[in-house]
Amino acid sequence: MPLAATTPPRMITLVIFTALSTLSLNMFLPSLANMAQDFEAEYALLTLAIAGYLGVTAVLMMILGPLSDRFGRRPVMLVALSMFVVASLVCALAANVWVFLIFRVLQGVVIAGWAIALAVVRDTSEPKEAARRISLITMAMSVAPLLGPMLGGLLDELFGWRANFITYTLFGTFALVLCWIDLGETNKTRSESFRQQFSGYPDLLKSARYWGFTVCMAFSNSGFYIFTAGVPLIAVVMLGLSPALLGVCMGTITIGFSCSAFASSRLAHRVSLTSLILAGRFSSVIGASASLIFFLAGMGNAYTLFGPLMLIGVGNGLTMPNANAGAMSIRPDLAGSAVGLMGALAVGAGGALTALTGVLVTETSGAVPFLTLILVVSIISLIAVLHLKWQERN
Repeated sequence: MPLAATTPPRMITLVIFTALSTLSLNMFLPSLANMAQDFEAEYALLTLAIAGYLGVTAVLMMILGPLSDRFGRRPVMLVALSMFVVASLVCALAANVWVFLIFRVLQGVVIAGWAIALAVVRDTSEPKEAARRISLITMAMSVAPLLGPMLGGLLDELFGWRANFITYTLFGTFALVLCWIDLGETNKTRSESFRQQFSGYPDLLKSARYWGFTVCMAFSNSGFYIFTAGVPLIAVVMLGLSPALLGVCMGTITIGFSCSAFASSRLAHRVSLTSLILAGRFSSVIGASASLIFFLAGMGNAYTLFGPLMLIGVGNGLTMPNANAGAMSIRPDLAGSAVGLMGALAVGAGGALTALTGVLVTETSGAVPFLTLILVVSIISLIAVLHLKWQERN
């Protein structure tokens, strides 16, 4: 067996950890209808594989961060990946829908890959360098949500839906081996007890700057959740796009995200974190405003919907890596806790606004409520970063 790693991991290892956490959410989605038929269950019941996963993810984010601050990044990641492999294998073999759902939800433990990758970057980098490295990680992993459903659909068509979970098992095993041989411990300031680590949460919650980064991140991320929840109905029912063309058009937001994340990685050493976030927030507000104006003027079409909303992806690519780096820099000794709590709040806000999108966006409501909601969350995140800038000047 290869020797255990004792040095910080390579960037590619951190990218793989974060990409796996993304793939575990969406790769199997094209198979939901076939899974419901195979299990002889209602489609709505199978959607718990998504909702339950997100709920567990939000809770785990608050736990895994402090765990890694207390016991170290390496052991927590090894345990999380081991659990993910076992859960994936049980899902692939499950004959009962409830057994499947229980272990599907347990797959959420792989979110440790995202939280610990960011904490490792903060352990080994100063804030501006951390922002640059996080930008590279997010740029590389942004390909996962674009390719994941395509791969999952192909696996289902060729081998059946269980092939997705066998693939998860293989990917998880590969990541586990990679973790063993490449992820050396980077947390050199571990807390003395788990209780002490949780006691750091009040310190974070009392920090106005931490709340500024967190609110900005949560509502920036929510713009993407709202987009993915509402745009399929609008594009297919109102604009008459085919599902294949819709998939291509939805990819534009990922392209915008990747390009701006790359730009952020190049600018991180020369431009302040909050300035890059501010540029991203203005980008999102401009995009949402432009599309809303087009539809209010009766000029709504695929170009005036997806063209301006590509700026939502651009804004998130500038915001997310820098907001994460900023939040973790407030208390470096609580980096894992900071990113875990921030992620939990972001997922929670995204889930609530996704539900609100389902209420507001219907076949008869048109695109205006959808675009208005995106504009509102973009403005809230803009206000948060303007407050951060005001704090810097004072």
